[in-house]
Amino acid sequence: MAAPSALRDDATLVSHAVAELARRTHFPVAFGGLEHDGAVHVSTIVGARTRSIEGLVVHPTRGLGGRALVERRPRMTLDYRTARSITHDYDRAILGEGIATLFAVPVLVAGAARGVLYCGSWAQSQVGEVEARPAFDVAGELGTELRVRAEVERRLASVPAPDSGMSPVAREEIRESYAQLRSIAASVGDDDVRRRLEDLEARLAALTGDAPARPADAEVHLSRREIDVLACAAVGSTNGEIAASLGLRETTVKSYLASAMSKLDASTRHAAVTRARRAGLLP
Repeated sequence: MAAPSALRDDATLVSHAVAELARRTHFPVAFGGLEHDGAVHVSTIVGARTRSIEGLVVHPTRGLGGRALVERRPRMTLDYRTARSITHDYDRAILGEGIATLFAVPVLVAGAARGVLYCGSWAQSQVGEVEARPAFDVAGELGTELRVRAEVERRLASVPAPDSGMSPVAREEIRESYAQLRSIAASVGDDDVRRRLEDLEARLAALTGDAPARPADAEVHLSRREIDVLACAAVGSTNGEIAASLGLRETTVKSYLASAMSKLDASTRHAAVTRARRAGLLP
């Protein structure tokens, strides 16, 4: 069972995702929640006209969301009341809200279903690729953020207390985590999600800073992409590996490296990494 504080954090992420779902799709009702204690607990509802969905708990295989959860793929019914492909355990909640068309999208984290996001309308509505795509995007962004946050929290939990010192192995693991996190964040299109990932990056970057920034270093400003490339170079990645990780061309990677080296007044990538760390730009 997840700790209460973790569940509160999860609820905040779901709240943002459901709000985005309502904003990006044409569905008037949006709701969702994550799985814990063996069921999906709906924690956020937007646009509902009644309170019938409040407190809804969806169990695996039951209802439309339960099927989406266990099958790990979206499920939809254009007429919920007459649907024969699902159980009707939650008719009081769904029909109580007057929902006719219901669309359920699982939230996947590393291939495992962690929750379900729902879109609903009071009238029967056709749902094609154009209508469904925003829901897929929101569920994917939530899954990415959950995965990254869980990995960062796992790494942070293994870090020694500040007064106990840090082993070289722990330091390098944090640096590898930081590089991976920047690679993931570089592929996220949602600006708000990216900003929250940047907050996690900052937490990691602060853990290994063993020297204060020098006055000369404090005036160095690298672009996000230059830091992305340097973070990967710092853990020994080749230009080709950096390009594959960040979705760039190898020539573009070389260009970013050259620019960063110039700004840091460094003749090699190793020297650039060292100076970036002294400036507090890398862990």
